[in-house]
Amino acid sequence: MALSRRTYLALVGGTAAVAGCSTGSAQAPSYDAPSVAVPEAVSSHLSDASNFDGTALDLTGRDEVEVAVGAEGNAGYNAYSPVAIQITPGTTVVWEWIRGNHNVIDTDGAFQSNLGTDLTFEHTFEEPGTYTYYCSPHENYGMKGAVVVESE
Repeated sequence: MALSRRTYLALVGGTAAVAGCSTGSAQAPSYDAPSVAVPEAVSSHLSDASNFDGTALDLTGRDEVEVAVGAEGNAGYNAYSPVAIQITPGTTVVWEWIRGNHNVIDTDGAFQSNLGTDLTFEHTFEEPGTYTYYCSPHENYGMKGAVVVESE
């Protein structure tokens, strides 16, 4: 049986949407933590990120912190969540892909993940400082994040 052009495009288009950017059921992590002010470098870097409220979550004193990759924001599922965090030296940040084809690239080259889906990437922050990062395919949408490592 031959398919009409309209039926074919509807079938192929629906399949492509499912294969390309599934909405999945994974959720961004939720932390019961206070918000803290961020350095100007973080505010400047995240100025076009739709999920940035001008603060970072204070997650100091934890051994490991999770950041979702592909959270809702920036005109789709193009956000990191939480977008900005404050941690102490020795903390490992684990980026967990929950949706889409993304990566994590430090703006100064300190770390870089693969580009893909269903990935996990981690980096242990040993030195105090401000680390900003982005997703290369979605940076123009505002898919950016920041880690502030406070001095002990």
